[in-house]
Amino acid sequence: MARHLIDDVAVGWDELGTDLLDHAPPSLVAALTGGEHWPSRTLDHLVTADGSPPVRMAVTDATANAQDLQWGYVLHQEGIEVISLLHEDIGPVVDWDIDPRTAFNDHPAAWPSSRPAFFIHPPRGGTRSPNAPASVPAMAHPKRPAPRR
Repeated sequence: MARHLIDDVAVGWDELGTDLLDHAPPSLVAALTGGEHWPSRTLDHLVTADGSPPVRMAVTDATANAQDLQWGYVLHQEGIEVISLLHEDIGPVVDWDIDPRTAFNDHPAAWPSSRPAFFIHPPRGGTRSPNAPASVPAMAHPKRPAPRR
């Protein structure tokens, strides 16, 4: 995951596609994407004010406010730390083994560093291994966010 998200991209992502799921079980991919496939797209058409080549954004405590970021994600060996940058300096770690079909609360106040990540509800059929067959029917048309321009 770290290689795909960080190491293999020059500047950043315009959209993450289903290639992120290339090694996931087919039933899980079908449950998450409705069977559709689309590639990830990098930020290739950036123009800088001075004409210099664009560079990857470095996010630090000193630069996070100026970059108007609302969420931060830190990849750890044990899971992904989710930080509501408007409310916290650190966040709870979501274990890599959490079923990706689990619904999470996306309100920043639900992600304080003082408690584990807040789930709205586990996927149907209880908590399952990501390698287990999908227990949620595949969506006919997956909801994909509109690309930011």
